[in-house]
Amino acid sequence: MQTPRRFLPSLSLLQAFEAAARLQSVTAAAQELSLTQSAVSRQIRALETQLGTALFHREKQTIRLTSGGACYAREVRDALRKISQASMNLRANPGGGTLSLAILPTFGTRWLAPRLPRFLADNPGITLNLATRLAPFDFATEAVDAAIHFGLPGDWPGVESLRLMGEQVVPACAPALRERLGFATAADLRGAPLLHLTSRPDAWERDFLHHGVDAENVYGMLFDQFATAAQAAVAGLGVALLPSFLIGDELASGQLVRAIDLPMRPTEAYRLSWPKEREDYPPLARFRSWLSAETRIFEAGEPEIATSRKTEG
Repeated sequence: MQTPRRFLPSLSLLQAFEAAARLQSVTAAAQELSLTQSAVSRQIRALETQLGTALFHREKQTIRLTSGGACYAREVRDALRKISQASMNLRANPGGGTLSLAILPTFGTRWLAPRLPRFLADNPGITLNLATRLAPFDFATEAVDAAIHFGLPGDWPGVESLRLMGEQVVPACAPALRERLGFATAADLRGAPLLHLTSRPDAWERDFLHHGVDAENVYGMLFDQFATAAQAAVAGLGVALLPSFLIGDELASGQLVRAIDLPMRPTEAYRLSWPKEREDYPPLARFRSWLSAETRIFEAGEPEIATSRKTEG
């Protein structure tokens, strides 16, 4: 159904309003847009006339958003961002076929990125845009076609998902720390400084319970990414529970060692998720098929999920 023209203000009016709303100043908005102050004021007035409502409280030389104006500004800002992103995507790939993907940072850099040249070589018409996200988000407000995350089926409501692969986590630390503390059993780890991930806050508790160890009052430093936790472990700051396939290089070089040889496989898995309306989007369908095959080969060929360098050879 076609939207009535009165509900479709011109981009110039919306840009003037968004800039003034964001900067809380007509003068600053005019400078940003390379317009005169009076021109921006006229555009905002024209928008208010078209909408039939005031967007700002005007007090002497200052402006302040009305409650309705504040809500409208958020919606307009998001719409302008989506239009800008769509324009950049089209410019990067005039023939279409852009796939915007949200990825977990360490998984994306250490496992996915080395494999992407094969996908792009087999699909030369597709342009990939990557952005990191550490947690599920609302696809309706993000310019993203799909996302790779770590979790269980159904833990991201309202999306479709495909299981990619599991992982094995190991307690890893610097060789000097293991030698100094002399770990012999899982219970010995309770006496070590433990490094935690904000995205998996109960990982150590679950690991201890899995190995029959008291899991009460488990504290330690917090990190938001595996890469930083791994570097902290390399520096000797403590023991981190890390996926073995993501620290393959550090284990192979001896920068990290297993504090004790007690791996565990979480019930969660890496999953590709997407909104239902993007199900048949051709670039996503091709990427989904390729990624599913890649992860099947990886899991079948690396039961211990060793180094990514080995799997690429």
